[in-house]
Amino acid sequence: MPDVRFHRGEGLPLEMHKARIVQKLELKPIEERAASMAGAGYNTFLLRNSDVFIDMLTDSGTNAMSDRQLAAMMMADDAYAGSETFYRLDETIRRIFGKKYFLPAHQGRACESIISQVFVGPGSVVPMNYHFTTSKAHIVLNGGRIEELLVEEGLDVTSEHPFKGDMDTAALSSLIDDVGAKNIPFVRIEAGTNLIGGQPFSLANLREVRGICDDRGIMIVLDASLLADNLYLMKRREEACADMSIEEITREVSDLCDVVYFSARKLGCARGGGMCLDDDDAYLRMREMIPLYEGFLTYGGMSVREMEALAVGLEETMDEDVISQGPEFTAYAVGRLRERGVPVVLPAGGLGAHVDAKAFLDHIPAEHYPAGALAAAFFVASGVRGMERGTMSEQRDEDGSEHPAHMELLRLALPRRVFTVSQLEYVVDRLGWLYENRHLVEGLRFVEEPEILRFFFGKLEPLSAWPERLVEQYTRDFGDSL
Repeated sequence: MPDVRFHRGEGLPLEMHKARIVQKLELKPIEERAASMAGAGYNTFLLRNSDVFIDMLTDSGTNAMSDRQLAAMMMADDAYAGSETFYRLDETIRRIFGKKYFLPAHQGRACESIISQVFVGPGSVVPMNYHFTTSKAHIVLNGGRIEELLVEEGLDVTSEHPFKGDMDTAALSSLIDDVGAKNIPFVRIEAGTNLIGGQPFSLANLREVRGICDDRGIMIVLDASLLADNLYLMKRREEACADMSIEEITREVSDLCDVVYFSARKLGCARGGGMCLDDDDAYLRMREMIPLYEGFLTYGGMSVREMEALAVGLEETMDEDVISQGPEFTAYAVGRLRERGVPVVLPAGGLGAHVDAKAFLDHIPAEHYPAGALAAAFFVASGVRGMERGTMSEQRDEDGSEHPAHMELLRLALPRRVFTVSQLEYVVDRLGWLYENRHLVEGLRFVEEPEILRFFFGKLEPLSAWPERLVEQYTRDFGDSL
């Protein structure tokens, strides 16, 4: 292992790559940023990327590919059926995850749809460490409901617990006793729990969950989209994993689960996704859905070029130097934000830095979307696009009332091998300024509100003229500076 000081929490993160191709960015004046934000209905998803300086909305499909991945894309076999490209990917996945079958899909939510259609029905209960927006939506659409069984520390923003994505195993046993094992089609575990700050689960916890499920005859389904970060944090934080290779940790995690699915927009730094499993009956039931919704069994909605890139990307995921980049740059950003007094989710997890909007804007109630307001305000102040992960990302209750999220977070995703330390320093500087002027920011309200996944394309408006006041204060402090 290379001697990298930041592995011990000291100094700067070290890029384990060099830049060979660059893409020009533009930082527009604050008046134009404010106009763009208003035109997007104060929803960062609806911004045009040409108006964005640094895009930290997501790491999904925005990671930098390696030279080996780009080279592999030139070798693709463009056959509709029986492509040799598929068989190269299939062999790689079998070797890494150790599963008998691989079913390709165009991305992770397609996997969620198929898994839910095959296994979930009216009255089903799906326990999970924590939900993701689309996974919950597919379960509910098929007549089921979810039960979040996160450990207590998971919802404590400032807790330094190393594995805040762990499942409460006592609560799991109790739930199974209450609803009956026959009503639980599977237990879902999410690697790098997205909505609570990219927090990992431990190998020890997964083993406990496996023991409970074995006793009751229940499957475990793993969302491995953020597995790379989870693997790295296991290796660094869990004593039992310290002497294991990334390949060994991966195989043990996979062996403890019945179905492993992932979005390759995250895992493997490509596009696409898929499902890995051993059970013959489950495979046959799921296989029928691929031609119906995705494409033929040897491409499943993916281009063959992306499949070649994914095969290489998954191999590279087994390299600790490769998967260190996301968590280490995240840790650096979180540490620098803390130095400026900005409230953040601790400890630094995977995916990106997560700002505690509830503490940042403690004068804004949940029904006025503090995380959404913070995302909009930060774009105006910086040109940096983050994502709301709070009450806006929930759905209203059946009576039309708001369903407040457990956390109100501004997610600043850090795609792998994309941003430099100086760009992170700019993000820290502008967010620090906004925190000093947080009293200027007020809430939002919906003016166009879809019923499902409203955070993707709903439009909002400010409750007052606070964006104009923010621009005025910024101009006083920075003059003509962008």
